[in-house]
Amino acid sequence: MSQAAPRIAPLVPPYPPEIQAQFDRIMRGTPPLALFRVMAGHARAWDKFRAGGLLDPGPLSLRQREIVIDRTCALNGCEYEWGVHVAIFAGPARLSEEEVHATARGDATSPCWSPAEQALIAAVDALHHRATLDDAEFAALSAHYDEAQVLEIMLLCGFYRTVSYLANGLKLPLEETAARFPAV
Repeated sequence: MSQAAPRIAPLVPPYPPEIQAQFDRIMRGTPPLALFRVMAGHARAWDKFRAGGLLDPGPLSLRQREIVIDRTCALNGCEYEWGVHVAIFAGPARLSEEEVHATARGDATSPCWSPAEQALIAAVDALHHRATLDDAEFAALSAHYDEAQVLEIMLLCGFYRTVSYLANGLKLPLEETAARFPAV
């Protein structure tokens, strides 16, 4: 992590056994992120955050999930969470360098996206800018994704907007191993 301190101090090791077990489940052997360490220091907030239930795979493919998360975080100017997700998941999600760049600096018309991914990006953008989908946007999304997936897309957008508020509002320092937003 960089030298800047977040506005609310994160937990430092050794962690209470219950918290350590939760970190182990979420982080799978890597040190816990600053965001998790800040949240875990406040039981109610940590419980509510984990209860969001969106830290599991769900009905979307990893690629679809990461496009939604990366785009949502980028639209919210949340380099912290965008960078964490790109560093950890862009490879396994098979996102090319061009696609990663487009999550932050492109839009639904970027040529790197398939028609289904264009509908996905357009939906994320609409939800971010208007907090709704018009009939055409919903129809385009529904042409490629089933009801469970459409609901998951909306839930992910809302959850990662909240994550963006937390990371940005707490001024979390960027994780050392995280990606950085691409230059314009």
